[in-house]
Amino acid sequence: MTNQASLSAAWRDAIERFGEHLRWEQGRSVHTVRAYLGDVTDLADCAQTRGEASLGELTLSTLRAWLAQQERRGLSRSTLARRAASARVLTEWGVQRGLLSADVGARLASPKRSRHLPTVLTTEQAAAVLDAAAEGAESPLGLRDVAILEVLYATGIRVGELTGLNVGDVDMIRRTLRVVGKGDRERMVPFGVPAASALRAWLEEGRPALTGERRGTAVFVGVRGGRLDPRTVREIVHRAAAVVEGTPDLSPHGWRHTAATHVLEGGADLRAVQEILGHASLATTQIYTHVSVERLRKTFDQAHPRA
Repeated sequence: MTNQASLSAAWRDAIERFGEHLRWEQGRSVHTVRAYLGDVTDLADCAQTRGEASLGELTLSTLRAWLAQQERRGLSRSTLARRAASARVLTEWGVQRGLLSADVGARLASPKRSRHLPTVLTTEQAAAVLDAAAEGAESPLGLRDVAILEVLYATGIRVGELTGLNVGDVDMIRRTLRVVGKGDRERMVPFGVPAASALRAWLEEGRPALTGERRGTAVFVGVRGGRLDPRTVREIVHRAAAVVEGTPDLSPHGWRHTAATHVLEGGADLRAVQEILGHASLATTQIYTHVSVERLRKTFDQAHPRA
């Protein structure tokens, strides 16, 4: 990644202000801000080598040359698409702030993302992992891990949304979670009886043993009673899958894909799935229809005598 220290003062100032815009005005996640700033820093370095010492001097020709440079480096289509998106957000912001006279990024084309269907668990595999995790899970950490797996599968929430949950966000009577997603958008997400049972056991028996007198607000905590780190959740999910032979080693996001697919296959409306997942666009949710059709195709090929 390009070091900002090698950039002109004008470029460094623009990138710093752009980062503040992403964080405070757009409410982008820490990961998104980091990725966008890395992209535009690399763009600025390319522009500077072409004699464009500030954002105000940036040209469409340089934007295209920069993307072509990335492509020659062998970056994936999805990464190239994100970098182009970062550049477009930057130039749009530059025009709004009077740093650019014209939005040169608006005319920047980017390669279409390749649509790889996500790997998901079958309902049998998901049940096997959950059952294996629940067997003998009587320790505080065991109760926590089961609750995490059940909530991920029941709700399809993101790992950051899971670790961000507070005790006041859990409504055990209505069996819903108040989730704060991307862009600080709030939504209510329902969960079923197994998840409710696992959550209750964790909150009443497991969590107090780890927090002690330091109650805190986080639903899920670590061994010292502090809010759980997303990396620990990933370790829990990978460890749970490894116990059941033949189960794909999915990340928490893979469980999100799995939950969405199973809900859709169970007859849920696509817009309901969009609401549950917190997708801003229905187009993002539509990939799960492709997953369902693909699985139906495989089942047909295996079962029909004239497939």
